[in-house]
Amino acid sequence: MRRTLIALCAVSTLALTSCGLQSGSAVPLAVEPGSITAQPGLEGAELTVGSKDFTEQIILGYILEFALEAAGANVRDLTNISGSNSTRQAMISGQVDVTYEYTGTGWINYLGNETPIPDATEQYDAVRDADKANGIVWVNPAPMDNTYALAMNQQTAQETGVKTLSDYAALVQRDSAAAAVCVETEFNSRQDGFPGMAAAYGFDANAVNRQILQTGIIYQATADGSQCKFGEVFTTDGRIKGLDLVVVEDDKLFFPRYNATVNLRQEIADRYPEIAEITAPVSAALTIDAITELNKQVDVDGREPAEVARDWMVQQGFVTAGAD
Repeated sequence: MRRTLIALCAVSTLALTSCGLQSGSAVPLAVEPGSITAQPGLEGAELTVGSKDFTEQIILGYILEFALEAAGANVRDLTNISGSNSTRQAMISGQVDVTYEYTGTGWINYLGNETPIPDATEQYDAVRDADKANGIVWVNPAPMDNTYALAMNQQTAQETGVKTLSDYAALVQRDSAAAAVCVETEFNSRQDGFPGMAAAYGFDANAVNRQILQTGIIYQATADGSQCKFGEVFTTDGRIKGLDLVVVEDDKLFFPRYNATVNLRQEIADRYPEIAEITAPVSAALTIDAITELNKQVDVDGREPAEVARDWMVQQGFVTAGAD
């Protein structure tokens, strides 16, 4: 999974470049206040926003930057950091002040737990409480959940009648050839991937023909429907909408929850409590449909992440566009 990641880099000023970190830059597009108004406590505050280096994370980073700029902060852009562990270490070391992180990533990858918590709220509560010891504050979990799923094209959905993973398990039992699936290497072997899913839904994983492909190829191959009847996807990937794929419902809530949540260093959260206030409605608006559409505009339509993020913030009324 793309959240499990590159080798840990010890972040220091001298190590920034080797960890994929640059010195940062100004926010790329201008915004003015909207429903997010100037906050006296944030006026002139120097804040660095970070993100990982894939489309969704970069969009989320810009969304945070525009929210903080509209509230009066001076924001340094440190989006596009290479890998989760580098982003995490940048937070802990004070190179990054604010970012969006996923609850499942925090719980499993950073805190070392092996068993996810199926309920999204309980997962958030657990990671929030446990990460206090590391000086990281979790606030405002979004409804969006970027977790694993299986998907299929419209024809396969009609032919098989599969809507849920329980339906998929029944399909495996009666016609395993029709349940052939394409997965990436890690998902094929992880216990929170295909083998664990098969055990949870009560079918033999080895009964299913599984082809190992790269993530990007799986989406198109699943849409074509010849090489892959089913394919592993991430639930907020814009190619699901762009290729008109149908996501199979995880009706037993097997896969971990990966709700994007605002992360702050404890020092920053204590000094600027306004950040939690102004980002609360922003997170609340980040549904699966909303972020999938934003990802699609970048990955399928070819737009720039900063433009996509600002347009969404303007459409939601959080900010107004400034003079670039």
